[in-house]
Amino acid sequence: MSPSTPLHLAVALDGTGWHPASWREPVARPRDLFTAGYWTDLVAEAERGLLDFVTIEDGLGPQSSHFLDPDERTDQVRGRLDAVLIASRVAPRTRYIGLVPTAVVTHTEPFHLSKAVATLDYVSSGRAGLRVQVSARPNEAAHFGRRTIERITAYDSPDARDLVTELFDEAADYVEVVRRLWDSWEDGAEIRDAATGRFIDRDKLHYIDFQGPHFSVRGPSITPRPPQGQPPVTALAHDTVPYRLVARATDIGHVTPHDADEARDIVGRIRAEQDAVGRDTPLHVFGDLVVFLDEDPSAARDRRDRLDALAGEPYESDARIFAGTPAHLADLLQELAAAGLTGFRLRPAVLGHDLPAITRGLVPELQARGVFRRAYDADTLRGHLGLDRPANRYAAA
Repeated sequence: MSPSTPLHLAVALDGTGWHPASWREPVARPRDLFTAGYWTDLVAEAERGLLDFVTIEDGLGPQSSHFLDPDERTDQVRGRLDAVLIASRVAPRTRYIGLVPTAVVTHTEPFHLSKAVATLDYVSSGRAGLRVQVSARPNEAAHFGRRTIERITAYDSPDARDLVTELFDEAADYVEVVRRLWDSWEDGAEIRDAATGRFIDRDKLHYIDFQGPHFSVRGPSITPRPPQGQPPVTALAHDTVPYRLVARATDIGHVTPHDADEARDIVGRIRAEQDAVGRDTPLHVFGDLVVFLDEDPSAARDRRDRLDALAGEPYESDARIFAGTPAHLADLLQELAAAGLTGFRLRPAVLGHDLPAITRGLVPELQARGVFRRAYDADTLRGHLGLDRPANRYAAA
């Protein structure tokens, strides 16, 4: 990617921000966290910055300071609203920005999620997406009682290899079922002719008849094909098995390189997996970064230190943590883009502070360098990403 190639930019929304002590900042609005207005304000700010999309975090258990186990802490944000429902509430109050809720696919049914995201695509007039996530937490499996998941120490530990492979293979099948259900109604299947009494053309509804080790789904969906045809699917990936999921099943892979060399290596591995499955459709690879942004770099570092002190421990992340100015962040994004990344998903450390710093500081800096849009030139999420509307797999040629 050349230094002048336009970048794609997204923001990950989670609670009051990605730092666990973010809720204690004066700008955090913790009392509003479970209100529709809070989320509408955040997404409206992201749209003001012309971002491609926002992702909305979700889970099937309370947040935890332990990656795979629950905790008993009461000094950090706990509890969430449903991400798909947040997106559906926000959609009518925004016009351009993509809305990508997270769904834990390990314990939810693909039929239900397919019609929920298809509905979101209608509510938003073509701006829906889906971020799929797996869960290896035993406590979350216990909420449903359908399967037992043995505790592992880490996703990349030797004892977890078989489980992680199974979970990501299941996620790939899950996405395939969802995509087939989105196609199970052809475009134009709804006739809606009151004079003849014909509402649908039954020949344009199709059984998907998916049979696999994890799912058996006949179809068709009960929701007509989404406006985008196929809302973009995304996933976060850290190693070979999830890279295969990204290459096989998604439109955007979120990765966590810490420098340009690592970015180049990750992109190469994902492209190799893409070639291995014979995929020739576009696939974006976005880099994730946690950001503390201030006009003075020392202020950003001091703010991080102050939040760490409030949390009682240094904040750590799977993604690179950047503390500095919007101009310095722009330098880093261009350096990483030159290594093959096509966009970035930024995780604001404190949403009330760092989200406006992205939209009002970073975005103008990137615009001045000629690498970010000055206006939306599409009105769908696929359009923002440069993805064509795909043909329906079941429609007759």
